[in-house]
Amino acid sequence: MSDDRRHALIVNPSSGGGRGGKSLPRVEEAMRASGIVFRTVISRDLEHGISQALEASAGGEIPVVMSGDGLVGQIGGALAGRGATMGILPGGRGNDLARVLGIPSELDGAIAALADGAEREIDVGEVNGRRFLGIASMGFDSVANRVANETRLIRGGLVYAYAALRTLAGWKPATFTVTLDDTDTFQVTGYAVAVANSRAFGGGMYIAPDASLDDGRFDVVASGAVGKLRFLANLPKVFKGTHVDEDEVTVRRASTVEVVADRPFEVYADGEHLSDLPARLRVLERALRVIAPPGAERR
Repeated sequence: MSDDRRHALIVNPSSGGGRGGKSLPRVEEAMRASGIVFRTVISRDLEHGISQALEASAGGEIPVVMSGDGLVGQIGGALAGRGATMGILPGGRGNDLARVLGIPSELDGAIAALADGAEREIDVGEVNGRRFLGIASMGFDSVANRVANETRLIRGGLVYAYAALRTLAGWKPATFTVTLDDTDTFQVTGYAVAVANSRAFGGGMYIAPDASLDDGRFDVVASGAVGKLRFLANLPKVFKGTHVDEDEVTVRRASTVEVVADRPFEVYADGEHLSDLPARLRVLERALRVIAPPGAERR
């Protein structure tokens, strides 16, 4: 890494149940020991973090976001198309983008990857004008995401399993109409539609196991009707990505996607409520550079 590269470490102190704030002194010490030139910015909220990242990038610094997927996704979306580079230090509950990029979950390993300075270009998604880096979900998955965000007593990956069980208890099938690249329309009645720029969400659930961050297309995963007991039995398969082999799961690819449903649903991406149905989504090809270990995306 060039000695003249400067970084702005943008920290969400409340992410990961306070992990960001508690680990900051150790992170700063490790970054200095690795020879990384940086200053620290404590993010007050989402808007403040985004504005600080844009200011840092405009001033020639590399924003390094230590937070969960929400702040990482929104800062990445704001930087997209500006020729900017972003670093990531896992600091949230899910850390799914870091996981897929191969950034170690251990902060010492993540800092070593940052110090190496290897860059790659990735696609950025957009839903109704709001940008995201990971997976836009609607239906069962978006309801479960909202439940997870509202849950405070359970931490780590277990919160997503808890949210799925709570959502399943009251779930009634929904019908989604999906149009791919403005030409190909299909319907699915069941659980959810996920429009995936990345492979994983929900703390390691590989909902779109073959999605690529730099192929210019979404993987569109539609989960059709199946009984609740079978749905529950298949849930562990999502952590391995083998659920896509089930008959009720359809996977298609497209650069633009439109989704409507027979009842209202929120659209969640990177753990945040970004929009509502109906939704139009598109890929911004290789619009963002990120610092990550070289090589293939990690499963």
